[in-house]
Amino acid sequence: MPVMIAHNYDERLAGKIAAVLPEGVDFRALGANAETGWEVPAEAEILLINQNSPEIGLHRGMVKPDGWPFNLKWVQLRSTGIDKYPDWIFEVPQVCVTRGGYAVPISEYVLAAMLAQVKLIPEIWVRGAGQWQPRPRLGTLNGQTLGIIGFGEIGKAIAEKAQTFGMEIIGTRRSGGPSGMEGVEIVSLGELISRSDHIVVATPLTEETAGMLNVETLAGIKDGAHLINIGRGQVITEDGLRAALDGKLGAATLDVTVPEPLTDGHWLYSHPKVRISPHISGSSPQSDANITAFFRRNLDRYLAGERLEGLVDPLARY
Repeated sequence: MPVMIAHNYDERLAGKIAAVLPEGVDFRALGANAETGWEVPAEAEILLINQNSPEIGLHRGMVKPDGWPFNLKWVQLRSTGIDKYPDWIFEVPQVCVTRGGYAVPISEYVLAAMLAQVKLIPEIWVRGAGQWQPRPRLGTLNGQTLGIIGFGEIGKAIAEKAQTFGMEIIGTRRSGGPSGMEGVEIVSLGELISRSDHIVVATPLTEETAGMLNVETLAGIKDGAHLINIGRGQVITEDGLRAALDGKLGAATLDVTVPEPLTDGHWLYSHPKVRISPHISGSSPQSDANITAFFRRNLDRYLAGERLEGLVDPLARY
């Protein structure tokens, strides 16, 4: 009997997956809606969930569907984080995130943010002869220290690019050292904050990381440092960020905030040291193809009885 894969994708996403499936796979559409999107057939072993589909009713407090977890053996999530999913998702024996699926575009975003900061872009652009006058000297990434909080797949991709600019790389890991990458030192959070010219928040949101950057921890930040958050907004407390910006923090580039979107008139919009993007650092023309390829590799492993990539620890929620 062929393996059945159920999904609550829309037609666009479903078409991308269907195009790479091996022969003999029963690819069953549940419908991208809350009424039918969770009616998983008893024959289905695998469920594909799209976290970007509000139409299917998915959110942190969503009520468990009747019959869950059915006969599912594996749930594949398109996201790299799991903090938006209800706890009952993890009653399935194997739940996988698309670990590293967005690492390349996010690493490019981080490098762009750091270069914009040291090269004063777009402030240096001129639009007339009257603006053609001496300006402050531009900075450089060469010799600066980059601290990566949560040194995982995204952190490695950032570090690879940063090293080509001659940056010193330090990081933190939940499990401690070593980093697994030549030239990257694992240090304590306090040391990272005090040494880094640029700090990238790449840690997942867990009970341990929620609010870890607060008034107390950010008080030790290096004068003029640049904070970049591409992880989760909840890792940084609002009062801690405000105090740091009013103090030694030189700039903050935020791709994630709390809430999302920020309400009109929120103080972060008008703060002169803050740049905000609408949670798009992982976007690229290759994103869908990379995520699809990740699933296909995992499907090959599943069919061969091998260990899956991106498995989530149901207790640690990471």
